[in-house]
Amino acid sequence: MTALADVSCPTEVSGAPDLAAVADAPALLLVVGADTLVPLVDGRSVPYANLDVAASAPALRSVADRVTEVLPLYASVHRGAGYLSQVSTALYEASRRTIGAFVGAREDDVTVVTRNTTDSLNLLAGCVPANADGTPGRVLVLDVEHHANLLPWQRAGGATVLAGGASVAETLSGLRTELARFPYALVAVTGASNVTGESLPVADVVRIAHDAGARVVLDGAQLVPHRGFSLAASDVDYVAFSGHKTYAPFGAGALVGRRDWLDAGTPYLAGGGAVRQVAVTGTQWQTAPARHEAGSPNVVGAAALAAACDALAALDPADLHVHEATLRAALVAGLEAVPGVRVVRVWEDAVDPVGVVTFSVDGHDPGLVAAYLSAEHGIGVRDGRFCAHPLLARLGYDAGAIRASVGVGTTGADVVRLVEAVRSYVEQGPATRYEVVDGCWAVADDPRPVPVGSGLEGLFATAAAGFLADAAGCGPAV
Repeated sequence: MTALADVSCPTEVSGAPDLAAVADAPALLLVVGADTLVPLVDGRSVPYANLDVAASAPALRSVADRVTEVLPLYASVHRGAGYLSQVSTALYEASRRTIGAFVGAREDDVTVVTRNTTDSLNLLAGCVPANADGTPGRVLVLDVEHHANLLPWQRAGGATVLAGGASVAETLSGLRTELARFPYALVAVTGASNVTGESLPVADVVRIAHDAGARVVLDGAQLVPHRGFSLAASDVDYVAFSGHKTYAPFGAGALVGRRDWLDAGTPYLAGGGAVRQVAVTGTQWQTAPARHEAGSPNVVGAAALAAACDALAALDPADLHVHEATLRAALVAGLEAVPGVRVVRVWEDAVDPVGVVTFSVDGHDPGLVAAYLSAEHGIGVRDGRFCAHPLLARLGYDAGAIRASVGVGTTGADVVRLVEAVRSYVEQGPATRYEVVDGCWAVADDPRPVPVGSGLEGLFATAAAGFLADAAGCGPAV
């Protein structure tokens, strides 16, 4: 199917906020790729404005330096007698301790190195104790969650999905009421929404759940890199987070929390390293964390994540908060000043959201807006349903929306550039022609070159094309 952009444009826009105050705000930390130039359809090249941090954050420069430092030391882990094997084992276990300390692990907590938040929550889903009658332990989850903190509980059985209310107070009241109806083993809740950056007050959720005899797992994917978090201080039982959202590449994440469930739970992978003794008649399994880390571990990924944790921990929390809050406030105010632009919110009384802002442009396909921002302004955002289908449906965005997100590598100039680009789209419309190819918006006859040696034969203006978009399951509802 091919469709051309049909953009009707108002000619006058008024009430724009003064963005000059944030235009010169610098990044807090250096990230790899901050000076990367990307081509535009008009033949120019501009520095890439990465406002898709909520999906995957760029690597910190200090993380890249650490990876370069440890790569010559890379060898087998845990079962090698050679010198470099011993060094790699020490590096891996030291990284584990750093990762746990970063989220305030208690003395008896376990840190399991995983692939990402999704991996961590799937692992924990296999460790929730069954009821006395053998049925799956009950898990209560809200409909505000993205799929990583929803699908594992649905698949494991015993999950109840509770619709959030219009306010934080109403949502907490609903949580309290539901927990009084049945004995729940676990409450799974987001630390910060990957759609709006909003959150429920963790202390209130923990108190309500613990009073009802349930444990709490926090999806920290968006919270941990942006605000910091402590298991010990919050009394949360488990936290899951991802390295790729914490400025560390190489596919490592973590599940950190109370030992008893992890020691007794079904081993996440069956294989070497997770066992004490194997015979043809049966297997004796290790306790956690080895119980859930079968196979050769991702030592470079763990080292990268540990380096990112160290870099973020060294920041003054006040500086981190002010930087992100300032950029987010400017982004929201700037977007809301553009006629026809609506910023998405879950709760009317949410406070202190992280730097994730989702918006829509009335009458315009989110995929087209995102393709335009990339092709004509060199800005990276995310469009679609952000793997949070139930929430987007409840809020009335079945066709998706556009998400901009900031982090420690974001500058005020990046935010100003996005706001001005959206304003230009509304006032003037695209300067080039776009078409829908295999369900995704793309530049018609795209003239932009691809990086030399990349092996790519084409460049797509949106995150995925064709069957990839369907596989991602984050496009408009069909």
